[in-house]
Amino acid sequence: MENNELLRRAEDLRDRCERSAILTATAFLTPAEQRELEQWAAPRGEPRLAFFGGGPDCERRCGFFLPDYLTGEDIPDQEKIGCVAYQSFFGRPGHRDYLGAALGLGIRREWLGDIRLSGDRCWIFCLKTVEELLLSLDRVGRITVKGENCPLPEVPAEERKTEERTFTVQSLRLDAVAAGLFRLSRTAAAEQIRLGLVSLNYEPCLRPDAVIREGDVISLRGKGKGSVKEIGGRSKKDRLFITAERRL
Repeated sequence: MENNELLRRAEDLRDRCERSAILTATAFLTPAEQRELEQWAAPRGEPRLAFFGGGPDCERRCGFFLPDYLTGEDIPDQEKIGCVAYQSFFGRPGHRDYLGAALGLGIRREWLGDIRLSGDRCWIFCLKTVEELLLSLDRVGRITVKGENCPLPEVPAEERKTEERTFTVQSLRLDAVAAGLFRLSRTAAAEQIRLGLVSLNYEPCLRPDAVIREGDVISLRGKGKGSVKEIGGRSKKDRLFITAERRL
């Protein structure tokens, strides 16, 4: 569904970039919003649009409108994006705990990027404008934490556990590929789709017959998500080989 507020804001940022020849940026966007913004910007040409969330593997990213003198590699991201690193004591809060504590400060979700955890450490990417407020956070639930500024290059890469799956399908339908990806029967996968529990490229999809392409991301509530890495040739039984990666 088209996000009119997002696109109106994008038009304002694009126009300001063109008029003033300055870098302009959105708040943090979900993967679905990034995809929508890319589709909107593609036929419009300049100014160019690039995404960055604080690190190369971030899911939530800001959209940057680039004037002519900048490229995607030249984005002065640290002027727009910051990061606060937390050390917890006598407990290990989870992702939802940190998010709830940050929102409790009056910070809106779109002002925050990815939240990264490793043991008793947490890193929250954020807009520079709320970095100082995040630094004031000293408790997450009942657990004491201490925050400090963290330069973006020093944030560790996210620890992601994935598994590669190879399976065959009769056709490139969403229900068939989701069944192979999440180890379900095709009937069960189709039912999950009809119940609205499956997203295709971060958007809910109610069509079991939606066509799948390489690079598509499929999510199933409660089961995680995976991406289609390769669509290969056909087997002797005329079934298509699919190679997918599922995030555990």
